[in-house]
Amino acid sequence: MSAPPLTRLVATPAEAAAIRAAVRAADPGWIAPNTVLAGPAHLDGLTALLADPAVSGPIYDLPRPLTRQAIAAWTAEAERLRQAGEALLAVSLDPAGAVAGYSRFTVWPELSSAEIAGARRADQQNSGSGSAGAARSFAFMFEVLGVRLVGLTAALDNVRSARVIEAAGFRDLGERLSLSADGRSRPSRYWEMTRDDWLTRRRLAILDANDKTMPGETP
Repeated sequence: MSAPPLTRLVATPAEAAAIRAAVRAADPGWIAPNTVLAGPAHLDGLTALLADPAVSGPIYDLPRPLTRQAIAAWTAEAERLRQAGEALLAVSLDPAGAVAGYSRFTVWPELSSAEIAGARRADQQNSGSGSAGAARSFAFMFEVLGVRLVGLTAALDNVRSARVIEAAGFRDLGERLSLSADGRSRPSRYWEMTRDDWLTRRRLAILDANDKTMPGETP
């Protein structure tokens, strides 16, 4: 089950209301053109995606067992929470229109905080696009949903996710205990980042890119 970040912020009523409105109105196509809200039309694709233990195994907050019925209920619950401004479930589609991955954003408006869990189809992993996609998802939470803090977890042996998270600049806060939907628990690595830190890193990256593209001086 998703858990709020260890660092607890307090949002004003106006900020929390703005976050809820942003979640309801958010278009996941902002992350990538092939990313859409998950719905009944994607149940078969999600079921096939999550049937692969290499995809779903490391993710603690998925419903278990991963039957089509359980995934249908999970998708419907995500839509109910989206309408409440507290979650958003998106799927990415390949050129053939098949589900190639999913992202579930959980939002705590009163804490101005969010997290993301997700996975990509096995043939889409290690393709070199994971870091860029993760960066867009992080930007989506800070810049579109408007939260001030993002907390992330990953299984202790999930080296690939840890590498992506740390490359984005998240602060390693050690371990925390994650609780799954069926009551199991597992230790997870845990990171946080504030929106101010995210925006600072983005500005520095833009400045660095501009410096590298400036024409050199003539002697």
